[in-house]
Amino acid sequence: MVLGDSLSAAYGIEIEHGWVNLLRNRLDNYSEDKQWNVVNASVSGETTSGGLARLPALIDQYQPVLCIIELGANNGLRGQSTSLMQSNLDQMVKHCDTAGTSLLLGIKLPPNYGDKYTHAFHQIYIDVANENEISLVPFLLDGIALQDKFLQADRLHPTVEAQPIILDNIWPTLCKVLESL
Repeated sequence: MVLGDSLSAAYGIEIEHGWVNLLRNRLDNYSEDKQWNVVNASVSGETTSGGLARLPALIDQYQPVLCIIELGANNGLRGQSTSLMQSNLDQMVKHCDTAGTSLLLGIKLPPNYGDKYTHAFHQIYIDVANENEISLVPFLLDGIALQDKFLQADRLHPTVEAQPIILDNIWPTLCKVLESL
């Protein structure tokens, strides 16, 4: 199950072109002995508070063996408390660990939020992953951010062309997690 925001909900593009759907297709060819059902529980505009509020019902409904958590960007863009964001992510990981395990996808903020905030923001992902001993993809948009050819007109959301790159950023870490299941 992917619990994310607009970056995982395929904002501004057709849902079938989003990285989560590309993941579904790649998993079909990944392992012949296992069938993977990918649930995209992502909502554009979602914050860590919203994700945390929705998570227990999602776990009850889907009983995932793996939760991929891609949240926090909207907290950062709104300048929200980093301590609240860290607490929410930590609680989400703990909820997911009762069902299986989790993978955390990190994000970085644009530099105009200031060095102190952007560093503290990104450090949250590292700290939550280390404290909970889970895998982390440090920067979901590595190779995409700040490249106009991969960003929609709002300069925040990835284009269709960026979606395979996002999946490639996640894939090596995800494979290691899948092998441990």
